[in-house]
Amino acid sequence: MCKKIVPDPPIDTTTPEPETSRDDDLRRDREAINRALDFYFDPATRYAEKPRRPSTMFMIAPDNDTESLLVHACESLASASVMASDFATDLIGPQRHKALAIQQIIMLAELAVNRAVDNVVPT
Repeated sequence: MCKKIVPDPPIDTTTPEPETSRDDDLRRDREAINRALDFYFDPATRYAEKPRRPSTMFMIAPDNDTESLLVHACESLASASVMASDFATDLIGPQRHKALAIQQIIMLAELAVNRAVDNVVPT
């Protein structure tokens, strides 16, 4: 006869806790489902529109007058127009047409800003 090396486990004399009922499981599942649905389909306040706070990294000094701002915008648009035109000369085909279209849009914006300058400072 062989000797048993591993002893028998101790006898558990405690009474097991009753298992949760199926109704409790269903209730918890419904609560979890409702939380998930509310999270994904009910935006509530976390997605509410917040007041716009513009970045101050490139903030223009608030004491600049309108004429100076318009003149600066006009000069910037003129520079962008020249750069787009120069860039278009290096291109061919559809890419050239796109670059010239961008240059034309810049030029139209420049004309609008020039008209605004004329309205602000009558000659």
